[in-house]
Amino acid sequence: MSDRTASRAGSAPAVAIRDLRFAYVAGRDVIDIPTLEFAAGETVFLHGPSGSGKTTLLGLIAGVLAPRAGHLTLLGTDLTTLSSGARDHFRAAHLGYVFQMFNLIPYLSVRENITLPCRLSATRRSRVTDPEAAAQALAERLEIAGLLESRVTALSVGQQQRVAVARALIGAPELIVCDEPTSALDADRRDRFLELLFANVAEAGSTLLFVSHDLSLAGRFDRTLALRELNRAATAGGI
Repeated sequence: MSDRTASRAGSAPAVAIRDLRFAYVAGRDVIDIPTLEFAAGETVFLHGPSGSGKTTLLGLIAGVLAPRAGHLTLLGTDLTTLSSGARDHFRAAHLGYVFQMFNLIPYLSVRENITLPCRLSATRRSRVTDPEAAAQALAERLEIAGLLESRVTALSVGQQQRVAVARALIGAPELIVCDEPTSALDADRRDRFLELLFANVAEAGSTLLFVSHDLSLAGRFDRTLALRELNRAATAGGI
C-alpha cells in the first residue's frame, strides 16, 4: 500500500461492495461478490481471463448496469437506491470511465468529446478553471493536440483510445475506471500514458480501478486483484 493510500486508511472506502449479484439471464449470475472494498486514493489493478466478469463489474461500479441483489456504495452513495437517471448524473459528476469500446460521440470533434464531462456536470466543470485549456493540456500530453478539431471517426483506434482517456481525466473525478486502456497503444505511448494517468490520480487524490490483461503493469499499482478469485459466479463455473 502506498503512503498516499495508507494516509487515507481511516476514511470511508471509495467503493464498497456487499453481496453483489448480477445476471444477464435469469438464474445465471455472472457476478456474485460477497465483499470488496477500494480505499480512497488507492490504485488497483484488476485482472482475470475473459468471462471472469471484469467489464460487467466495471459497468456495475459505474452505474451503467443495475445489480439484481446486494449493495454497491460509491463515495458514500449506495447506487442500488438510485434510479437509472440518478446513476447517470452521479457518474457524470464523480467518475471518469475509459470504456473498452471508447463510447466516443461520433458527431463531435476530439475537443468536444474531451470537454463533454464539463458540459454535462457542473461538479466536473467547477474543478476546471478553463475546460478548453485543460483539454489542450491533456491532448498535448497524450500526443493528440493536432487532432483537437478533427471528428473522432477520422482517428485511428489508438488515437480514439487516447481521446477517451483525456475525457475520463478532465475535471478530476474522484474515481477513475479504466477498461483495457492501453490495449491499442505501443510500449512507448503506453508508458507515457501511465505516467500521465498516475500523475493526474495523485494530483486529484482519485481512486483508480484499472482492468488489463497485461500483468506486466501490475507492479505499478498499490494492489493487484484476480477477479476470478473474488467472483463466486466465476469460481463456481457459472460463467
